[in-house]
Amino acid sequence: MVFYDPSDPRWSLEPGPMFDEIRERAPVHRTPDGYWVISRHADCLDVLRHRSASSDSLKADANNQVRVFEDDQRQAEREQIRAGGEDNRPFLFRDPPDHTRLRSLVQRAFTPRRVAELTPFVTQLAKESVAPHLDGEPFDAVQQVAWSIPVAVICEMLAIPASDHDSFQNQSALLARGLDPDFLLSADDRAQRDGALLHFIEYFSELFAQRRAHPGDDLLSAMVAVRDGTDQLSEGELLSTAILLLVAGHETTMNLISGSILALSKDRDAQNRLRERGVDRAAVDELLRMVSPVQLTGRTLLEPFTIGEQTLPAGSFAMLLLGAANRDPLVFSDPTNLDLTRDPNAQIGFGFGLHHCLGAPLARLEAHVVLDTLIRSTTSFEVTGPITYRPNIVLRGLTELEVVLQR
Repeated sequence: MVFYDPSDPRWSLEPGPMFDEIRERAPVHRTPDGYWVISRHADCLDVLRHRSASSDSLKADANNQVRVFEDDQRQAEREQIRAGGEDNRPFLFRDPPDHTRLRSLVQRAFTPRRVAELTPFVTQLAKESVAPHLDGEPFDAVQQVAWSIPVAVICEMLAIPASDHDSFQNQSALLARGLDPDFLLSADDRAQRDGALLHFIEYFSELFAQRRAHPGDDLLSAMVAVRDGTDQLSEGELLSTAILLLVAGHETTMNLISGSILALSKDRDAQNRLRERGVDRAAVDELLRMVSPVQLTGRTLLEPFTIGEQTLPAGSFAMLLLGAANRDPLVFSDPTNLDLTRDPNAQIGFGFGLHHCLGAPLARLEAHVVLDTLIRSTTSFEVTGPITYRPNIVLRGLTELEVVLQR
């Protein structure tokens, strides 16, 4: 029997063949742990666009689960959230009307026009990050390029001091790890995630106090102004939104950029084609499809949901394997091949529907500028060291990537 087993370490190392096997042999199935898995492109889209598919996992029926909710401590944690902390969760994990209200506060900061205004800043960062490594010496492209640029950009938008950037790296990685299903996390993992969350709560509480005393023309100041106005945002909502923007604003983009550098390093012809025509929207979308920095997402089904001959009961929790959907041969011809001119490209790397990635325009801009700068500054580049990944299965990404650039 084929079923999704997220404890298998291959999901963080080389998930592609496993995605293909599940999509072909068990595209919709209930795992022994009690949740459902959906892996075909069309089926994932059906769920993502359906009104009865909730992003709030607290609405799942624990009686429909087996392993997911069996631990007494985890049950207690969930009850604690229900009792007093539901308002403190990021809008990513909430439904309308709360999701709509909170998302709308920051939506205007990510419009195409506002994002375009960041182009000179991102371009300068990219040039400064690539230039020191054109001497032919190996360097870590994750640390020096893929991480440093996105964190600088989101901190610029939030007016966070540059001196604080380095302090975010470890704490942010712990929160990213904590997005994996709780039943895959050890007690130590969960404790570290909670410690990282406390770190950011304390940090942003101080920043919000500063913005109240001395408001500026930045996103955090705008959020404080809304809270003090008619919308009456709670302190918990302010903090959860700020933490989401900081972490999501660089973790996924870091994985997209580093994964794209790795993919292109394996394909010299693709590098040369980009040198001839430049990096464009089609190339970025194809790299997004191949890398799929967000490998899966979850939905709670508030009503019975039928896919083919399978009916998923109300209260079921479903994992949507976005990485598998992005390799579906019914949608993408030759899906394991990197086709930088693929058009149309129905990749769902940014999700779809109500929870489509808020920062998609910014992520596209950063990936475009960084990769274009790298391509235009070199005649070739290659990976020269071991390829290592974080253990994460949701936000899959490299820990380091030793690269050599050739002028």
